[in-house]
Amino acid sequence: MKLKVFKSLWGMEHWSLEERFARIADAGYAGVESPPPGPEEEKLFRELLERYGLEYSSMAFTGGDHLESLRSQLERAASFSPVLVNVHSAKDDMPYEEQLSFYRQAVEIERSFGIPVVHETHRGRAMYTPWTTERLLNDVSGLRLCADFSHWCVVCESLLEDQAERMAGITARASYVHARVGHAEGPQVNHPAAPEHAEALAAHDAWWRSIARHRRDQGADQLIFVPEFGPPGYLQTLPFTRQPVSDLWEVCLWMKNYLERRWDEWLA
Repeated sequence: MKLKVFKSLWGMEHWSLEERFARIADAGYAGVESPPPGPEEEKLFRELLERYGLEYSSMAFTGGDHLESLRSQLERAASFSPVLVNVHSAKDDMPYEEQLSFYRQAVEIERSFGIPVVHETHRGRAMYTPWTTERLLNDVSGLRLCADFSHWCVVCESLLEDQAERMAGITARASYVHARVGHAEGPQVNHPAAPEHAEALAAHDAWWRSIARHRRDQGADQLIFVPEFGPPGYLQTLPFTRQPVSDLWEVCLWMKNYLERRWDEWLA
């Protein structure tokens, strides 16, 4: 099974679209992740994907009529031939029966497009905790995850030490990973290489290793990781000046190199 590391376009808005693609390709990423571009950038976006030989994973964010929202956004994403679509889906305050109905129908809609679709474990969404996610996974057999467990660290105010049994089952249903390191008080450490964050990094490493091994055993030929560290206010800043305390590009690149170093050991 092959590791592929994609770069999110989030936090790169101060560069032109062409500069973003050039930097990403030069750094050795295999692809980019973003929502589909607007009409004014669509032609250039397609040209840049081809020019730099980058793959594309798309994003969707459901709202209002969540089912119709999902359908229309998948149709838009499909026009860019993505390798996968990652969805922020449903809401945390929806009654469970509404969530269940949504995801059962969502799985059928996803099949009709013939594109792998994953649903992100994200605050504010239906999958905002390990236990709400576990319940949905138990009741909807075709549901697959984008694992961004940094959100759960915040919601549970811990490194999920008391959720080990749940996490073992949940990692088996993940097909895509947002490799951001969270901690008990926030969704993003200031730099994953800092020794004061070693415990948080080790916790995420164990979850990512479990996902990689499950995907290997499930016969997957690749697994995509996205070092999805975000800009301010995910990235901490100094008071009054809002000066970032670390360089976002360098943080994401450090995580890319970390994943590549760890890959063979995870699968050994």
